[in-house]
Order: sequence, then structure tokens, then C-alpha cells
Amino acid sequence: MEKDIKKIVKDKYTRIVESQQPSGCCEPSSCCEPSVETVFSEGYDHLEGYNPDADLNLGCGLPTEYARIQPGDTVLDLGAGAGNDVFVARSLAGESGRVIGVDMTEAMIARAEQNRQKLGFDNVEFLLGEIEDLPLPDDSVDVAISNCVMNLVPDKQRAYAEVYRVLRPGGHFSISDIVTIGELTPEVREAAALYAGCVSGALQKEAYLAAIADAGFQHIKIDKERLIDLPDELLLEHIDTAELKAFRESGSSIYSINVYAEK
Repeated sequence: MEKDIKKIVKDKYTRIVESQQPSGCCEPSSCCEPSVETVFSEGYDHLEGYNPDADLNLGCGLPTEYARIQPGDTVLDLGAGAGNDVFVARSLAGESGRVIGVDMTEAMIARAEQNRQKLGFDNVEFLLGEIEDLPLPDDSVDVAISNCVMNLVPDKQRAYAEVYRVLRPGGHFSISDIVTIGELTPEVREAAALYAGCVSGALQKEAYLAAIADAGFQHIKIDKERLIDLPDELLLEHIDTAELKAFRESGSSIYSINVYAEK
């Protein structure tokens, strides 16, 4: 089952790179309307180090804004894609720092490396690997970041354990991701997943935070929380009016959150 999920994710992200058609968070099925690109993702234009060539508009937050990256830090980006957050993190870590991007999709690593070479950075590297089995030694990273990727990982407990392993004592992470509050019906979850694939793996907020705590992290807090308001017209493409009415009245919702935690 895990292998099947990973293959689906890799295939989707490979298509994104090869199609040159970046869309919204976690590869939605529709990219025709401008609003599709903005419901999940946030703009990077104001961030130092932002490089448009590396922005495939696949995130759901701005983890570097809350990552407390200091000059000289070694930073790890989990699911680095084409390098968007890596290059922003590099502007914060400076020439004396080091930024490592890990991604399991070969096409993404290739694109990220092309972007790195264009920028001429020698303190940035991209590694092929999975978050559940990071290709890094113990206690080797000061800060870990991730943008709407952890929900795509089948074994989240193992993934967080790996992040804990590679962080140095006193290190921390800043992760943007999608969570739910309340129970989404299977129909609504499926409809939302067609819009943004990361929703299909979204945990309830309490379960998400519990998984982080279970891995040993401390001082867990939410730096930012943003309601994802899926348009009625989108949902009605996949569910009927009665199901939509029940969803709106249930109080269930989808949120983008940015979580900070320390080892």
C-alpha cells in the first residue's frame, strides 16, 4: 500500500515538472482558474531569496517565515521540489550556512539542481531520498522545514522520527501542512482531494500534533492557522447539493497550519 501511494505521488510530481504547468497545492486536478492557484498556496514575492523558476506553486504556507533560521545554520527542506523554500532558506542561513533539499522524485531533484546551478550556490545541495529514511547522519541539522509535504508521506510517525533523528539537540522545525477539524465525509474528502491531493492524507488537527509529540518533540506550537475555503462551485462538481449543505452545516473544515517544534 505504501509503495502504491509513493508511486502515485512520484508520478504526479513528475508530470508537474515535465508539463511546465505548475498549479496549486499538492497538484490539483484543475488549473484553469486563477483562484485555484491561490486557495492553498501563499505568495513568495516579498521573501528575500525567492526565485520564480523554483516556484511550482505547490505549497500551502510559508514555513521559512517562522523557521527562526540564523546565519550559519544547516537547514533541511523535506520534500524540496524545485528548490523554492531551499533558496529562501539559503538567504537566511547566509554564505556561512548550508541548505539541503531532499525529495523522492528524480525529476524534481533534476529541476532543483538546474536552478541551483543557474544561481551559482555552492552551499546548497539536493539529495534524492525519502523522508521516512533520510540520507543524513544523526544530529546533523539545525533547522528542518517543509511545505505541504508531510501529508503525502504514508508513515507519518516514522517520518517525524526521522526528522527528530537528524536534528541536533536543541534544533527545531517549521512545517506548513494541511489538517482537518471535524470529520470530513468520504465524499467531501474525495472532492477536496481532487482539488489538492494533499487533502487525501490530511490528519485531524489533534492527531497531527499528537504524531509530532509522539516522536519526542517539545514546545510544539502553531505559528499560523488559515482556513481553506473550498468554493461551492468546485465541490459541486463532485458532490450533490445535499452533501454540500451537510458539509457546510457540520462545522468540519480544512486548515493550513504552520507548526513549530523543538528537539
